Amino acid sequence: MAGGAQESVELVANAAVFLGAAVVAVPLFKRLGLGSILGYLAAGAVIGPVGLAVIDEADNVMHFAEFGVVLLLFVIGLELKPSRLWALKRDIFGLGLLQVLVTGGLLAVVGTYLMGAGINKALVVGFALALSSTAFGVQILRERGDLNAPYGTRAFSILLFQDLAIVPLLALVPLLAVGAEGAAPDWRASIEAVGVVVALVLAGKFLLNPVFRVIAATRSDEISVAAALLIVIGAALLMHIVGMSMALGAFIAGVMLAESEYRHQLEADIEPFRGLLLGLFFIAVGMSVDWRLVLVNWATVLGGAVGLMVVKGVVLFVLARLFGSGPKDSTRIAVTLPQGGEFGFVLFSVAAGHAILTPVEANLMTALVTVSMALTPLVGIVGDRLMGRLFSSNEWGEMPDAAEAERNRVIVVGYGRVGQVVARIFKLLGQEVTAIDGDPRRIDAAKRFGHKVYFGDATRIDVLAAAGGGEADMIFVTIDNQEACLTAIREIRKRFPGIKIMARAHDRIHAMKMLDSDADYFVRDTFESSIVLAAEGLRRLGQKDETIEHVVEEFRRADADLLARQKTQGLYAASEGGDNNRMDKT
Repeated sequence: MAGGAQESVELVANAAVFLGAAVVAVPLFKRLGLGSILGYLAAGAVIGPVGLAVIDEADNVMHFAEFGVVLLLFVIGLELKPSRLWALKRDIFGLGLLQVLVTGGLLAVVGTYLMGAGINKALVVGFALALSSTAFGVQILRERGDLNAPYGTRAFSILLFQDLAIVPLLALVPLLAVGAEGAAPDWRASIEAVGVVVALVLAGKFLLNPVFRVIAATRSDEISVAAALLIVIGAALLMHIVGMSMALGAFIAGVMLAESEYRHQLEADIEPFRGLLLGLFFIAVGMSVDWRLVLVNWATVLGGAVGLMVVKGVVLFVLARLFGSGPKDSTRIAVTLPQGGEFGFVLFSVAAGHAILTPVEANLMTALVTVSMALTPLVGIVGDRLMGRLFSSNEWGEMPDAAEAERNRVIVVGYGRVGQVVARIFKLLGQEVTAIDGDPRRIDAAKRFGHKVYFGDATRIDVLAAAGGGEADMIFVTIDNQEACLTAIREIRKRFPGIKIMARAHDRIHAMKMLDSDADYFVRDTFESSIVLAAEGLRRLGQKDETIEHVVEEFRRADADLLARQKTQGLYAASEGGDNNRMDKT
């Protein structure tokens, strides 16, 4: 019992160390303009076994923190519809394949002829170093807001193929081991891998939406978060069982849910875990390097890291140009993906286990990859400054095509009787609208009429952010719950201060509260319809149009004045004018 309590205290203490290191290092490095990733790496180096040795179990931390990469790929998958993924097939299987083959081949040639390494060792090291870091590359693109930019989608396509390539590369290592004899391909494992992928696709298409519909009906945030994590963990474990990348399994699950009405809620539920675990992953990378070995062999490690980044950068630039990217986009791809990747650590470890690399060589390669990761943010900063001088401003104006522009300018929160009308009017003008509602039954009803509505809690600003609130121009808040409506408006204004907020008030009392809200404009549910109905009645009783217009305008003015007085004096505030007394009580 005492031992268990001691372990709990150690766990809490370690968590405090990680969080404290991140809270100190990341803001400092971001303030210096070096980016959050370099801050995490530095924090890991300081608290790790070679630094202050506050925590000395870097390997255990790394195994746990790698789940951050899994969650990252799931979130990315949620942003990629299958149709869009299919549109990227040329970049994934063309550009991505060529990048791995050309970079791996060149590095193997360098290792064989310039460094005297055996062909087997050179091939393993060359192709391991050809893989870039998905965690680094995607995090840099997300921080820049360029994941959906043309060069961002092309860079991500390369990373996606590299994640696919890890499977055959892992199978290649035993074949290249000293003394290995013609091992036959494991067709059973390949069939199992294909079967798991097919199962994930079918589950995503036919099973997940009904499951989340039941969960959404419970109105329990905790169960919603648990279900989201279960989906990611289950998909990742299935892929791991058949020898494939856990991150790839999470990515496939995300893609299958990309067109689900629950995608924004899922993204919001996963995002806090993704951010924390991905930060922990970068800290673990900083901890895992034997910096003493780096210092002893600093020229080899630093020279190797710089050489790797130069070779990969040149290959990426040339191939991107061949595939149609402009010089600016090709340069940005080259400075985003020149580093070694986290899967290189896995390949080096497997190669050491098969005696292709010695333990010292494996450690040096791991250090080389980590140093290349640490240099990547600096290379990106220098690259941005150089490109600012080399390219004129109009060359930076490349816009994503229609298939890549997923964010809409207008968001309607609450797809009830008011929200539906608003959305239909905008769609009539050809303006696509992102609609969000918290009632699964309403979402199903909208689907039967051919309308796409996403599930989400309007009072959670992370859900609105996941739905594109940061890129939208206007949000209509038309939800049923009056207090939730006011809360949503307050949170939207706080998070997105420049956005226009149009709101629906349920009745006069709600309208008085709206006067203190941050909404740019609001209207009561029945106010305009009552005016139209009364005006038509006057018209049918023979009143002239100009008389009706005058009466309506006078009524609007008097009602606005009364609403202002009622807000300060109470609901039963009396009017001062005798003639307006009848109007004031409407």
